[in-house]
Amino acid sequence: MTSKLYIVPTPIGNLDDITLRAIKVLNDSDIILAEDTRTSGKLLKHFDIKGALWSHHKFNEHRNVEHIAERIANGQTVSLISDAGTPGISDPGYLLIRTCIEKGIEIECLPGATAFVPALVCSGLPCDRFIFEGFLPQKKGRSKRIEALKEEPRTIVFYESPYRLIKLLQQLSDILGDNRNASVSREISKLYEETVRGTLTELTAHFQEKEVKGEIVVVVEGVSSKASKKHEPIE
Repeated sequence: MTSKLYIVPTPIGNLDDITLRAIKVLNDSDIILAEDTRTSGKLLKHFDIKGALWSHHKFNEHRNVEHIAERIANGQTVSLISDAGTPGISDPGYLLIRTCIEKGIEIECLPGATAFVPALVCSGLPCDRFIFEGFLPQKKGRSKRIEALKEEPRTIVFYESPYRLIKLLQQLSDILGDNRNASVSREISKLYEETVRGTLTELTAHFQEKEVKGEIVVVVEGVSSKASKKHEPIE
């Protein structure tokens, strides 16, 4: 296998979602960079992948990227994975990719799991044009970011922690309008996967009544969307 940087998506829940090509690339890699070696170690063990596993996360990536790029330039094959999903999408990856591009190192990104795609498709909202916002700032700047989306005509996609879901839904309702249609998807591809649809007001009330766990994707209709006439309310 040619020395290069491979970006390898990993399953977001169901391990069967990994591709045969991803398994082959990881098996052939000299080094596998992982966001959390404990989490990724379980994945590699499940598929009997024995490559050298290195830690690569947001707290050490700045000091590691030059060394990693040098190893690839010297003939080693390196794969970058995240805890779940595609590296670079709300996960570490951008700095290493940019460094490799600057040094003329070849990069190849495999297709694979990303949580917002199934959530967007299952939302029932228009998905021909959308904007991905990822995680909002935890504290300062949240309201400002949402305010900037007030007149956004495209469907809007957010990632959120279960601990801040109610806060996000309330802020979206206050700023974008309580009758704006939306959906909340969690535990995608896992045993307790669910998608709940309704207005922001309905969703806020719904999730205030239950404990929420797992990774969360919130999808909100754009300001000019006609989906509101067709959207199914929470039963």
